[in-house]
Amino acid sequence: MGLQASKEAQDTWSRFNDSAFADATMAACALIGAADGKIDQTERSRTAQFITTSDELRTFNVSDLRDKYDRYCDQITADFDFGKIGLMQVIGQVAGKSDQARAVVQLAVVIANSDGEFDEKEMGVVREIAQALKLDPADFVD
Repeated sequence: MGLQASKEAQDTWSRFNDSAFADATMAACALIGAADGKIDQTERSRTAQFITTSDELRTFNVSDLRDKYDRYCDQITADFDFGKIGLMQVIGQVAGKSDQARAVVQLAVVIANSDGEFDEKEMGVVREIAQALKLDPADFVD
C-alpha cells in the first residue's frame, strides 16, 4: 500500500473509532491469521505487532485492540468452524455502513500483505469478508 493509500486508510479508520468497527477489524485480523485453518504463534505475534505499531490504527486504544484480537484468536483456535461463524457475525455488524465495511476489508488486505505474501487462502478469506459485508470482492482481490 502506497504512502497516499496508507494516509487515506488512516484518515478513514480514525473516523470510525467505535466499538463495532474495532471489533470487526480485529475479527478480520484473526480470520486472516487463521486463513490456513490455524493461527500459529508466529502469525499471532506478527499481527499483534502490526496492531500496536500501525499508523492506520494509532487513533485507537491499541491495548483494547490487542485484547480484542487475542480474544478472537482464542475463539477461532478453540473451535475453528464455530469460531469462524462467530467472527463473521462480528464483522457483519458494520455491513450496513459502507465506508466502515470497506475499511474493514482494506485492513484485512493490509494484514494479509504484512508478511510480504498474499496467498490464495488469504485471498479467499478477504473474499468471504467482503461478501459478508455485501461488497464486491473484486474491488479488493484480483
